[in-house]
Formats: sequence, structure tokens, C-alpha cells
Amino acid sequence: MNHRDYVLAAINHEETDRVPYTLGFEGGTDVELDQYYGSTEWRSRIQQCMRHVGGVDSIVERRIDDVYVKDAFGSLWRMDKLPFHLEKPALPEHSFEGAAWPTIDQFPVWVADDIDVVTGPNAQQFTIVDNGWGIFEHAWRIRGFENLLIDCVEEEDFFEELLDRLTELRLGMVEKCRNIPADAILFGDDWGDQRGVIIGPERWRRFIKPRWAKVYEAAHEQGKYVISHCCGSVADIMPDIIEIGLDVLESVQPEPAGMNPFELKRKYGDKIMFWGCLGSQSTIPFGTPEEIGRQVDALCREMSKGGGFILAPAKWIQPGAPVENMAAVVEAFTPQNL
Repeated sequence: MNHRDYVLAAINHEETDRVPYTLGFEGGTDVELDQYYGSTEWRSRIQQCMRHVGGVDSIVERRIDDVYVKDAFGSLWRMDKLPFHLEKPALPEHSFEGAAWPTIDQFPVWVADDIDVVTGPNAQQFTIVDNGWGIFEHAWRIRGFENLLIDCVEEEDFFEELLDRLTELRLGMVEKCRNIPADAILFGDDWGDQRGVIIGPERWRRFIKPRWAKVYEAAHEQGKYVISHCCGSVADIMPDIIEIGLDVLESVQPEPAGMNPFELKRKYGDKIMFWGCLGSQSTIPFGTPEEIGRQVDALCREMSKGGGFILAPAKWIQPGAPVENMAAVVEAFTPQNL
């Protein structure tokens, strides 16, 4: 079995002798590890089971100057500090009057140069097409976060029209991926925070669920699996995201309310695959190397029962974690090489 075979087995809830994994690094953490190990040899031990082979640029930023960019919807972003700051939303009022709404043609597609080599029946890795920021995320990017939360309570008609417009664009983006011969489409939409679903389960079911159901159906119609990244707690809507066809939930942060991965596995592990689960807010930055090793062992042992699991940090390795802990993650993951 190659990497792709192991991922396909996991998605189809087939137990295998090894656990597929992904491991990434942000903010120069890989360079810190080069210095820790004294060479780059450690990098060659990491064998990613997945590869991104195409995608849609759903933001399309245009630089204004050294500090500011505008996205395709007209929102102005300040980029000189992290996190990036929404300086001026495209729609400061709950109205589309005078707004220059983008067309699907404005969102370009990229495809890997070696697409013919890395895809198809002989592919060695499971291949993914990225579909960018999601419907809810784009809505707050366009309105501003506080404005959008008010909209979903006090301006329901406008809120629904905004979501409908974004859903139509999203369906167009999925269609643009039709001829990319990948295994899955990766979506992203952060519905949760540390406490639960941001707009509450009932409003999520009313406003967000039916629109994503259409998008997932369109992806499945192409013969592609559906993967969605989502931060925070979605415990209250797990049955709903399964119902609308989500094949893989990515991130699975263990720290937010109700997101203990072992409990999620017990309740839903035969219906959906979990990708992630190693705590990026807890275990990696604040545990000991020994605790990291034990947690990885527990995840591999328990979450992989009956398939349905890909090991990964809930977020890529982040700056600020002790380098010894970063190395402990590498050491714990690489014995899982396929």
C-alpha cells in the first residue's frame, strides 16, 4: 500500500497496519528545527500522505501600497501586522446598492505543473484541490465580524441574500475544479470558537447548513471526496455536517468545548473521518516531549480503530512552542512512515 491507499482506506473506514499523517510548519519553525538537529536531514524523514495539486484563489488580493491590500469583494486589509486587520469592509452597511459584486471569472485557478504525474490510478499520494475561504468566512470578510453577527439576528433577509450570492460563487469555484483530477476538494469555513458554534446551532442549521449541502453535493457529483477545515467547536452540529455529506473534518482541535477527539470517535467515528486531533493550543506548546509522545501513541491507537483517522497537529506547528516539543512531534510522527 502507498500513501494514497492508506488515506483511501481511512476514508472508507477500513483499519490498516499504519496510520497516515500530515505534518506542516509555520512561521519559521522548520528553520528552528534545522538548527536544533544541526542539519536538514530530519526533513527527509517526513512522508506526507497528501498533496495539494490545484485550487481556486477565493480572495484575489490586489496590493494598494506597502501596508494595504484589497480583495476581490472590495474589502481593505492591513497586512503589516499579524493577525491581518480588516480596515474597511466592502459592505459597511447592510445593502448591496452600489456594490461591485465580483463574477466567477475573477477567481483564478492554479494547477500543479506535474499534475499528470502525481494524479490518476498510479498516484502515490492522496490529492487535494483547495477551495479557499468559506461562505461564512467570506460573509464576515465582506461585512466585518460584528456587523455580520448583528445581520444574522436583525437583518435576516440581507444576511440570506449575502449567503446566497456567496454560495453561487462557491458553486462556480467547485465547477472550475471539475477537470482537475484530484481525489478530494478541501473547503474551509470556521463555524466555531472555543465555546461552540459562533452563530449558535439553530441559526447555523437555518442559514449555513443548506447552502453547504449544495456545495458538498456539487463536489460529490464530480466524484471527489469532501474535506472541510473548521476551527473551534462544532460538537453541537456534528450530526448535521455528517447528514449533508462531509467526508472528512480537518483540524479537530481538542481544546474547545465538546471536541475531545476520543469522544467524537466513539460517537461518530463510523460516519466521518477525523484529520488532526493533536492539540496545538495545549499539548504541543505546553506539554513535555514525553507527553507529546504518549498523546500521539494514544491517538494512533484509539482513533484509528475501524479506520477513519489521519494524524496531524490541529494546526501546523506554530511559532512559540519549545523547539524540543517541535522535535518531539517529528520523532513521534516519523515512525508512522508508510
